Amino acid sequence: MGHGRTIALRTSAVGAVCGALIAGTVVGLAPAAQAAPSVRFVDIGGDGGTVLKANVVAPADADGSHRYPLIVLPTSWGLPQVEYLAQAQKLADSGYVVLTYNVRGFWQSGGQIEVAGPPDVADASKVIDWALANTPADPRHIGMAGVSYGAGISLLAAAHDKRIKAVAALSGWADLIASIYSGRTQHIQAAAVLDGAGTLTGRESPELREIFDNLYSSNLSKEQEMIDWGRKRSAATYVDQLNRNGAAVLLANAWGDTVFPVNQYADFYEKLTGPKRLELRPGDHATAEMTGLFGLPNDVWTDTGRWFDHYLKGADNGVDREQPVQLKSRSAGGYEGYPDWKSISATRRKIELAGSTTIHANIDSGADGGIVFLSSILDQIAQLPPVASIPLLPRWWAAVWQSERYGTAQQVRGTAKLHTTLTPTKESGTLIAYLYDVGPLGFGKLVTNAPYTWHGRTPGEPFDVDLDLFSTAYDVPAGHRLALVVDTVDPLYIEHNPSGAQLTFSSPSDDPSYVSVPVREQ
Repeated sequence: MGHGRTIALRTSAVGAVCGALIAGTVVGLAPAAQAAPSVRFVDIGGDGGTVLKANVVAPADADGSHRYPLIVLPTSWGLPQVEYLAQAQKLADSGYVVLTYNVRGFWQSGGQIEVAGPPDVADASKVIDWALANTPADPRHIGMAGVSYGAGISLLAAAHDKRIKAVAALSGWADLIASIYSGRTQHIQAAAVLDGAGTLTGRESPELREIFDNLYSSNLSKEQEMIDWGRKRSAATYVDQLNRNGAAVLLANAWGDTVFPVNQYADFYEKLTGPKRLELRPGDHATAEMTGLFGLPNDVWTDTGRWFDHYLKGADNGVDREQPVQLKSRSAGGYEGYPDWKSISATRRKIELAGSTTIHANIDSGADGGIVFLSSILDQIAQLPPVASIPLLPRWWAAVWQSERYGTAQQVRGTAKLHTTLTPTKESGTLIAYLYDVGPLGFGKLVTNAPYTWHGRTPGEPFDVDLDLFSTAYDVPAGHRLALVVDTVDPLYIEHNPSGAQLTFSSPSDDPSYVSVPVREQ
């Protein structure tokens, strides 16, 4: 299918874009660092003696006579140690010792990129050790936070180090495989972004290079090895340890995160038994937190500060009495509070997928999930998600079902679920399911999507497909309808459809096909 050259070109192009973004971030933050006399740049010995470049920001009145709560901030993938300086200054001004460090393998820190492996987890504890020995940090009140890569490391560290009492994991992952390999499908654009940024700004370990190469080449003989590698780097694997340690966990993410989809965070949230909070907003990977990195007003960072104030300082700010699940719709309006994740999807409406429909594989029908970062940012800023003309989608390559027009607005909240019977003509294949909001002129705005891949099936033999689409919050206007579209090609994902493959979707009388859509009762 010519994946090698396509992937190489994508990786190169995405890497160049990442490089420009990273450079812009450094330029934007460096003056703030130079203007902050309280910032102290230090070297810390991490696991095995690996040098980690770090900086410390302490309260202006710190003179060694008083202990302050400590917050440790590991950097995001590909970003330098100045990433959090604006927020570190704010936290220090409010009475925290803040230590930011560049994770191993990136920029001037030593070692190789381990992708939140055991050395990264051990590094976090070494950084805490150093802070307790060299700053006025209070060993009884320690928190960790980070965006993206820093979020994943913070969760893993809290599961392994009992000293960490509170965590804010922003745009992170709890299940690495469910993030970049959901539906047994490689999320190629997301992987290319990570690979490109890692190549530009760091030193990939041989193990990581092999993981990327196997991902790109669809090496099924290495699939279990990749899954085991990902599980070792997933906080979900250690959720029992995290619960025993009792850290208060704030999880925040964006509905359109194309690197770490919302579903895996929501699943993880439900398994936490200690103090917890889940916040979901419009945007793509790390875009909801971005303005805060430049010191501008930002809801995510404001709530992060409130979380630490309560669980590290004991401030009675009410964050523990609010509804723990806070959502903001992609369409409009303020925040909605829920007692738990399950309450969001308490009401469901089914769209029957009647009849029998056959589509041909290997051609993009025009229904797509968009472009990594760009599409969800447009949705976040201008409410312009990817669009398709539903009447003009070629039925040769796309299966389409539509609901009746809704007489009232439908507030979609949570995870839509597809159930259908599929009969393929080949033993392997990929499908992508899309849910669209279709207006009177037939133009559909993408509500959500998800891929699904299978291998080793008997050609001509039907089997059930159950697929969770990516969770979302979207308001469908009155007079519109919802459409489910299924095709076989999307630039976001690697597809596994052999040449000439056909897929037939049917709805047996004893097992009807449907898409179940969660809606909020008004």
